[in-house]
Amino acid sequence: MADKADITFYHAPNTRSSGVRVLLEELGVPYRLHTLNMRAGEHLREAYRAINPMAKVPAIRHGDALVTEQAAVYLYLADLFPDAGLAPATTDPARAVYLRWMVFYGSCFEPAVIDRHLKREPGPRAMSAYADYDSVIARVTEALTPGPYLLGDRFSAADILWGSALGWTTGFGLVAPDPVLTSYVERVRSRPAFQTMAAADAQLAAEHEAAAKAGAA
Repeated sequence: MADKADITFYHAPNTRSSGVRVLLEELGVPYRLHTLNMRAGEHLREAYRAINPMAKVPAIRHGDALVTEQAAVYLYLADLFPDAGLAPATTDPARAVYLRWMVFYGSCFEPAVIDRHLKREPGPRAMSAYADYDSVIARVTEALTPGPYLLGDRFSAADILWGSALGWTTGFGLVAPDPVLTSYVERVRSRPAFQTMAAADAQLAAEHEAAAKAGAA
């Protein structure tokens, strides 16, 4: 069995892996940070494609286990460290709600948001994974009313995923501002782990930008 501290985290700043960096900070566990400079195309090179052939982040290696796909990484890490309390146990009724929102993000929310932004039709309802955009946003808003978190008063790894996702989608205008969503994002982003990792990511992004420019010169 792999040592719980034997974790390598593959990360690029200002991407979907930024939330995983926050999750690791919330868990308070040691890990090796392997950064990829996407400005320089490092994620497209053979070395990283051996980790994730899709050339995406996040990814983690835990001993011999290799985990890719955003929600899978969240689920794996939160379950690996149960003492942190960021994932309901399998015997906890709240686990059902937690799993729903972990999966809903990738299967419904993001496809609906991207299709709408690109002005693509979702397809016939019987063939669409998410049905329609308005229904998706309504379900998210309902889940966060009254809040404060997706599991009520209980903060979980799902809130790190959704706080990050709603932050960038509302920030870039892909999702219309809404008092419920805005207050939720602010609540999650005010946590010390988010503040710490946002500053670290900003510095890393600046370093990658400078390195990419130097390489292109």
